[in-house]
Amino acid sequence: MENINIIAAVIFALALAHTFAAKSFERIADRSTRHAGLFHLLGEIEIVFGLWAAVLIICMVALGGGKEAIAYVESRHYTEPLFVFVIMVVAASRPVLEAVKLLIASIARIAPVTTVIAQVWLCLALVPLIGSLITEPAAMTLAALMLAPLVFRPGIPEWLKYGALGVLFVNVSIGGTLTTFAAPPVLMVASTWQWDTMFMLKNFGWKSALAVLINASAITWMLRTHLRERDGASSTPDQVSVPLSVSLIHLLFLAGVVIFAHHPVIFMGLFLFFLGYTTAYSHYQSPLILKEGLLVGFFLAGLVVLGGMQQWWLQPIVSSLEPTALFFGALGLTAITDNAALTYLGSLIQGISDQGKYMLVAGAVAGGGLTVIANAPNPAGVALLREGFNDGSIGIGGLLAGATLPTAVAALFLLM
Repeated sequence: MENINIIAAVIFALALAHTFAAKSFERIADRSTRHAGLFHLLGEIEIVFGLWAAVLIICMVALGGGKEAIAYVESRHYTEPLFVFVIMVVAASRPVLEAVKLLIASIARIAPVTTVIAQVWLCLALVPLIGSLITEPAAMTLAALMLAPLVFRPGIPEWLKYGALGVLFVNVSIGGTLTTFAAPPVLMVASTWQWDTMFMLKNFGWKSALAVLINASAITWMLRTHLRERDGASSTPDQVSVPLSVSLIHLLFLAGVVIFAHHPVIFMGLFLFFLGYTTAYSHYQSPLILKEGLLVGFFLAGLVVLGGMQQWWLQPIVSSLEPTALFFGALGLTAITDNAALTYLGSLIQGISDQGKYMLVAGAVAGGGLTVIANAPNPAGVALLREGFNDGSIGIGGLLAGATLPTAVAALFLLM
């Protein structure tokens, strides 16, 4: 077992290195003629952890046999990858997206700034905070789809795109902390530590909301000279308008998936009904983002498999830190592992103080925008926005740079 733990840690490190090298593979693919397809595959960030999880399973089979490898894979919980896949597809459906666009456009029209600037600000501020009700993956999906034609397009400087991406990821990570069920790292500890929504509002919510507003305002101000009013237009003349009844049914599907987020048998059943409904009323639909959702689910499932073998070195680090050090330790560790996995490990520590509990979760959510793997919704944002970047790929170094300042703002407020 000790050997496989070390091998799993090495494979996890290789997977992390692969995420940083993904953009380089895309550049190689553009120059290669013989193996372009292979390099494009290696450049897909969404396949990284699934690919290396397969390598881990092969190593487990070689060392311990097929039964042990299968037993380990089946012992993992895949509810989160399944949920993120389903919520992405449902939230991105045309009736839901147009309903949210209508809400954003209605508020933007009465704002004391140009409409497109108001829309960008609302997508970076209001939508992440709504994530506390519709869950963070749904907020990420909606915000990314609405921001893509406004910010992540030709004509916007690349460094500003990374700045906007960093703000989006950080704001989604902290914007879901107003309730106990929307942010995965909070969900992992809420029942164990008996945190309720009132506790979240008093200790996390108002601080997170202030940080979200400051981050969104700063990046929107920086983007203001690059935003064109015509980019705010969302009408497509050749599409049939969506009746209110169809929009309401889609929103009910979305609500049902959120309510039963921890019951995969139920939300997958709802999803199958949803697919049938969209087929029956296909003239009100745009193509569903099934491919993007499946890739993100594959990424998260691979992270579940690989992350499950990292407890032996992560938990001793978390349990050895004092509260303030725990905040910064969690913030840093979140960049190299899923923040929900980190808080789950913290929930297993016996005798952790109330201050330690707060600092662990605060650090985990503050650092949730630093890398693709830091927070479960981040791969969804990458999948939906990468075409807006050079080479059709998001550089992990660029994301880290873009998320540093908004992360510092989030950390400052959560340390208050």
